Amino acid sequence: MNRFAIIVALSLCGLQAAHAADTVLDLPEEPAPEVTERPLRTLQITPYMWAAGLEGNISPFQRGPTMHVEKSFSDVMDDLNFGGFVNVWGRYDRFVFSGDVMYVDTSDGHGSGPLPAMQIPGLGVPIPAGANVDAKVDSKQFMATLQGGYRVIDTPQFTLDALGGVRFWHISNDVTVTASHALIGSRSASHGESFGWVDPVVGLRAFVPVTEKLSLQGQADIGGFGAGSDFTWSVLGTANYVVTDRLSVSAGYKVLDVDYDSGGHVYDTRLSGPVLGATWRF
Repeated sequence: MNRFAIIVALSLCGLQAAHAADTVLDLPEEPAPEVTERPLRTLQITPYMWAAGLEGNISPFQRGPTMHVEKSFSDVMDDLNFGGFVNVWGRYDRFVFSGDVMYVDTSDGHGSGPLPAMQIPGLGVPIPAGANVDAKVDSKQFMATLQGGYRVIDTPQFTLDALGGVRFWHISNDVTVTASHALIGSRSASHGESFGWVDPVVGLRAFVPVTEKLSLQGQADIGGFGAGSDFTWSVLGTANYVVTDRLSVSAGYKVLDVDYDSGGHVYDTRLSGPVLGATWRF
């Protein structure tokens, strides 16, 4: 009887131990921490304002005088008829695309004299040496930089993209000229010309998140190399702040430089100034 009681007691202890073991094994597992992954593809469009000043040398038409131009942003605004700037950025996995487009329409009056003898299209007679020339120039400038590339560094703390592409320029000028000299009196004429070129460019784009909402971005390129212009380069640096999942704002500084001299046309200029933009992400 005692032996039977002992066997029963041991059996009951074994069942309780097995039940306890099952209870431990059946405890729910702790949820794994969520991992936030960046989307495979993204597209963003940034219209922006560029408070650019202008400095350089420009010849508005072939065989015409090359004029030195130096204007602050307020001077540019006084002459501005219309201006628009937009940047487009896209990415699919590690492949990236960058597009930047600028269109500016200005009107400017310029007086020079006395000048060496020259021929101004449309006047019909050569301009004698020592003549005074007044010119009004309506200028339209279109520039588009299109680049594709690859993300060579991709970490949560830093990204770096290598880029290559082309920069298109198209300059259109309508010039009204009045030349005054004792030998010819006062002569006026209007003349329009346009010219353009394409530059190969290579560049880099870097992005550094500072906080969840604040980031820094820099983009630079060089090009030309005598294929279109003698040389061209640009630099853009911005600080960016996320407002919503779809909208962010940015402020920074941009410089665009080009040195073109071909076929009697001269466009050797530098545009520089602060930028302010708003970015929509899709």
